Amino acid sequence: MEAAPSLSQHSSVYSIITEQIVQQLESGVAPWRKPWNVAQPTNLLSKKPYRGINVLLLAVRGYGSPYWLTYKQASMLGGNVRRGEHGTKVVFWKFDKFETETPDGATVEKTSAILRYYTVFNVEQCERIKAPQAAHPVNPIDECERILAGMPHAPGFVQDARAWYRPSTDTVGMPARSAFDTSETYYGTLFHELTHSTGHASRLGREGIEKLEQFGSESYSREELIAEIGSAMLCGVAGIAPQTVANSASYLQSWLRVLKADSRMVVAAASSAQKAADYILGRVA
Repeated sequence: MEAAPSLSQHSSVYSIITEQIVQQLESGVAPWRKPWNVAQPTNLLSKKPYRGINVLLLAVRGYGSPYWLTYKQASMLGGNVRRGEHGTKVVFWKFDKFETETPDGATVEKTSAILRYYTVFNVEQCERIKAPQAAHPVNPIDECERILAGMPHAPGFVQDARAWYRPSTDTVGMPARSAFDTSETYYGTLFHELTHSTGHASRLGREGIEKLEQFGSESYSREELIAEIGSAMLCGVAGIAPQTVANSASYLQSWLRVLKADSRMVVAAASSAQKAADYILGRVA
């Protein structure tokens, strides 16, 4: 059985990651971009995009594929909805014309509108359905999965169109792994949200989480620094840092502008990030 990395080994990784981020911040980095995709929801069979409120109803589910279909359509394509999957309601208006008589005896044509709904499933909820696939497969990374499975007192998880951590419910929301361009960006984003969760009162009790302030405030910005550095450190432990540090550095730069500080702020935030990473890795004091 292979021995787990020692605390000193983790500390060495943390130092290397912090130094790399600082170097990239000082040399200039490309603008950060959202690492997951939100494509226009589309019916797989008709190829027609959904419109109006249906775009929100479907996109919020956080699936990587934009393609949806009804239970009947899945059968028509030779597949089926997996047992236990729950569909999503979409709505449409049905317009009917009818004639009616006015009080003076004239006949006029009117239109009635009835709101109808039906249930659709994402192709990722189905079996034996052929649909356009992502250009790059986003597969699990064993070491990252080991870190996730080993986190003590982990928060709850739900699938959503965005990545977030909600302290009031102690829940992490994440798009499906297939919504990301690469496996590395998926785990980097997930580690970011998990680092936020370590600030919960039941874990490390960090001020930036316990006393939430509005988006863009100094407290909020510092918490973002901690979360992204913690994510980069965990990526370093998992061996995927080269693919994630550049994105982390550019993301951090946007928050440093809010704080009106230089890269030394990263070193200050790294101390809290190290505690968070150690907690996630099961090294709770």
